[in-house]
Amino acid sequence: MVDISELSTEKRNQKTMRLDEMTPYQIISIMNEEDHKVVDAVHQALPQIEKAIQWTTESLKSGGRIIYIGAGTSGRIGILDAVECPPTFGVSYNVVVGVIAGGKEAFVKAKEGAEDDPDLGRKGLQDHGLTEKDVVIGLAASGRTPYVIGALRYAGEIGCRTVSISNNENAPVSAEAKLAIELLTGPEVLTGSTRLKAGTAEKMVLNMISTASMVGIGKVYENLMVDVRQSNEKLMVRSENIVMEAVGCSREEARRNLAEAGGRTKLAITKMLLGCDVDTAKESLGQAEGKVKAAVSGQTGLQGER
Repeated sequence: MVDISELSTEKRNQKTMRLDEMTPYQIISIMNEEDHKVVDAVHQALPQIEKAIQWTTESLKSGGRIIYIGAGTSGRIGILDAVECPPTFGVSYNVVVGVIAGGKEAFVKAKEGAEDDPDLGRKGLQDHGLTEKDVVIGLAASGRTPYVIGALRYAGEIGCRTVSISNNENAPVSAEAKLAIELLTGPEVLTGSTRLKAGTAEKMVLNMISTASMVGIGKVYENLMVDVRQSNEKLMVRSENIVMEAVGCSREEARRNLAEAGGRTKLAITKMLLGCDVDTAKESLGQAEGKVKAAVSGQTGLQGER
C-alpha cells in the first residue's frame, strides 16, 4: 500500500480541525488566510520558474512546444492554461498542449487508476508526437504520481528539457526532472483536497510560464495582447481598442487599418507606427521575429519607444 501520510499536502490543517462546525464566513475567512501562503510559496520558487521560462521561450522560438502533463486536478489545470493560449496569443492549439491521465474524457469525469501507470504517461507523450525540441512540464501536487514520473522519464530519454511542479519537498517527480519547482503550500483547509492551495499555486505558475514565454516570442507589445484572435464581437472590439491604445488613433482609423491588415492586430499596429503599407510592415515584423517594438525601431531608430 502506498504511504502518503507524510506528504504535507495530506496532513491535517490544525486551523480547520472543526471545519464542520464553522459558519460560512468563518470557513471563507480561514480559506482566504491560507491562500496567502500560496503567493509566498510561488515567490520562493521564482528563480526556478524563471529558468523554466527561459527554456520554454527557447523551445517555442525553435519550433518546439510546451507540454503540460498531469493527472486529476493537476492535469486539468494544465489543459486549462493550454487552451487559453490560442485565443489570447494567436498561436495554434499545438503550441501549448495539455495532457491528462485518462485522456480528454478525464477532464470532466475522473478515470480511476489512470494516474497509477507510468507507461500511460509515456504513451500520452508518444501520442502527441513528442520531440526533443519540446519542453515537458510534469504537474503532480503529491509529487509522486506514477503517470507523471513515467512521462518525465520518457521525455528525458529522448532529450527533452523537463520541469516538474509539485507541492511537496524532495518529491519523487523532482528527481525525474532536469528542473524542479516545489511549491510548499502546506496542509489544505480540507485535508488532502489539493484542488485548493496546491492547485491555485500550480495555476499561478502556469500563468507565469505561458504569459512570459509568449512575451518572449513577440506576442505582446508593451502590455497589449497584439496577437489576440478576433473570434467574437467582444474580441473584435478589444482588437480595435488595442490598436487605439498602441498608436493613439480613433476607432475609425483602427477599424480601417485592421481591415487592411486582414484583421491582424499586430500587423495593423506595425503598419501605423511605421507609416507604411501592409507588405512592408509584414516584412519588418518577419525580420524582427514578430516583435513590434523591434520592427519599428529597426526601421526608424527612434519610434520603438512611444
